[in-house]
Formats: sequence, C-alpha cells, structure tokens
Amino acid sequence: MDIESLKASFVKTFNTEPIIVKSPGRINIIGEHTDYNGGFVMPAAINKAIYVAVSKRTDNEIHLYSESYQQFHNCSIESIEKSDKGWANYILGVADQLKKRGYKFGGFNLYLDGNVPLGAGLSSSAALECATVFAIDYLNNLGISQMDRALISQKAEHVFAGVNCGIMDQFASVFGKKDYAVMLDCRSMKYVYIPLKLDCYKLVLLNTNVKHSLSDSAYNTRRSQCEQGVAWVSEFVAGVASLRDVNRAMLEQYVKPKSLEVFQKCNFVVEEIERVVKAADQLANGDLAALGHLMFQTHEGLSKDYEVSCAELDFLVELVKNDNAVLGARMMGGGFGGCTINIVKDEAIDELIDRAKIDYKERFNLELDAYVVQTDNGSELVN
Repeated sequence: MDIESLKASFVKTFNTEPIIVKSPGRINIIGEHTDYNGGFVMPAAINKAIYVAVSKRTDNEIHLYSESYQQFHNCSIESIEKSDKGWANYILGVADQLKKRGYKFGGFNLYLDGNVPLGAGLSSSAALECATVFAIDYLNNLGISQMDRALISQKAEHVFAGVNCGIMDQFASVFGKKDYAVMLDCRSMKYVYIPLKLDCYKLVLLNTNVKHSLSDSAYNTRRSQCEQGVAWVSEFVAGVASLRDVNRAMLEQYVKPKSLEVFQKCNFVVEEIERVVKAADQLANGDLAALGHLMFQTHEGLSKDYEVSCAELDFLVELVKNDNAVLGARMMGGGFGGCTINIVKDEAIDELIDRAKIDYKERFNLELDAYVVQTDNGSELVN
C-alpha cells in the first residue's frame, strides 16, 4: 500500500493533513463457526489491510470517501442513519456505537482504501470498523481499551450491517501479532498467543471469486439452529448456556430425535471446538502435519454437516488433498464462497497456484486469485 499516495489523495479531497491507521484482515487457522457458540477460534492478522486516512473537522459533520467505490457519503453526528452505500455503514455503525456509549467526539473526514480483497472472507468489514474506532479514539483522546474497540466494532456490524457476527474477526484485527496466531476463548474472552512456526511452509489463500454476503446467506439460519440445539439440551441438562457446554452424547439424546438437521449442525460445532484445542497443542509442538490433517477434517464437516461450503470451495480442497506439498486445506470464513486456506511447501507454491488456476478455470470458467500471506500486527497508527 502506497501511504504517500493515500496521504496525497486525502489532502486533495479534504484539503488538510490526515493521520493514517492500518487495520488488518484476518485468516482463521481453525475454529470455524465456533465463535458465536462460545467456543475457541485461532485467527491471525495478515499483511493485507484496510487503511483509513482521517482528520478532525471543526464542525459535527462526518465526510467519507471510498477509493474502491469512488463514492462520497456525508452526514452529521447528530443524525447518523444507515446508508444505502454498504461500505459507509461499517464506519457509521462505529460512530453510532460510540455515541450510544456516551463518548464525545467531533466531526471527521475519512478516506478509505486498502488491499484486503473484498468478498474473499478475509474480514475487510471488521478491519474497516476497527480502523475507524482506532482513528476516532486517537483523534479525540477517548482512551478506549483494545477489547472495547473490538466489541464496539462487532456491535456496529450487528446494528448497521445487519450481520449477527461473532467476535473473532474484530478481535483478530485489533489484537493480531506478527508471527503468532491467537487462540481466543469466545466465552471468557481470554486469549493466548501461539507462535506460528511454519518453517519451509507458507499460508496460501485460493480465492474462488464467488462473492457472498453474510446477510443474504444461511449464516443467521445456522446461528439459530445452534441456539435451538442448546435450548433443547438445556431443558434436561443444567448449566448449558452454549454448545461449548454440550457433548455428542447430549446431542444424540436430546437433539437428534427432534431434528437430524439441527443435530448435524450442533455436532459439527462441538467437534470443531475440540479440534481447536488439539490444534493449539500441535502448533506448540511444531506438528504441522497433524494440524493439516485437522484442517481437512474441518472442511469435511463444514461441507457435509454444517453445509456452508459450495462447489467451488470443495473443488479447491479436493484439488490439493493428495498433493504431498500441501499439509492441510479447508474453506475459511462464513462460507458460500471466499477462500480456501492451504499450508503449502515453499518450493511448490508457484506450481500449485498455476495448476489450480488452470483447473479452476476449466471447471467453472472463473478466474482464481491466489495470495501468499504472512501474519501481521493488529490495528496501528502508520504515521
């Protein structure tokens, strides 16, 4: 990302000098659809980020510009309402949450740019929310803690974007640390940094370029199915608040007789929570092969049981399953498009990407994008 160019564009647009804040997109090594079920996740911030150039105004106006969409949006702090411009809602949602929590801040100009591929499941929306709250906090000396920045960003997505997301995406964008993944307990919000020692392997993302919007997908349906399973179990078992408190035997006894579909969805989550705990041990021991095996298991569950995959994602995982240079692969993110995450031997990356692009084009007549990503730090001031 060319910071000087971003600065110059901001000055040209708003005629004043900005601060620049970077907030990263994220990958999730393992732990899919567990965050809103009180489970564990293992995200890492990556070196693809949203950048916002921001300055204070002397009035109470909010003036926004998106480089990607070539669009402006203006409103006043007194009357923040949802916009028909989707990108603006992530920023406005944050301002709205800060206002509701009693924070006092003035008007601001914000110029949005970045290199997180949109619709790839790398959480560009969370990165934008986290960059926005960091910038407003910094410019107005609000003293907001890192955890509150993540929670405010999450709430903004619930209210203004209409996506009832868990905390993982925003947490990773705020708390990310270069060379580490973060194992987060989504119930207690306790977390531990786990060194991501990949040695002669790298993380490769294969982007289906099938665009998905969580609001339109089965995300909210899956969430309510999980809640239904918890409700059925809790009628008979005390102390059950989420699928974190449930085991397979409980699901077999109290959920399966009522709905096989709800049983399958809940069982995937229970198994996935266990996989994250195993994965943490494997990473600590440097056993990348065992981690890769778990990733393949996760994909199978997401595809067959949780049913949030699609033909394109399944194709890409099958493509690498028997490749000795690939330790593990799975779909990543909400589902119905986006990327697969792959652990690939360094020297085999170029050949794998070339082959995947050709085979994918032949099968779906779609272009495949590939990104070799590295871990990075969370939200920070760039200048």
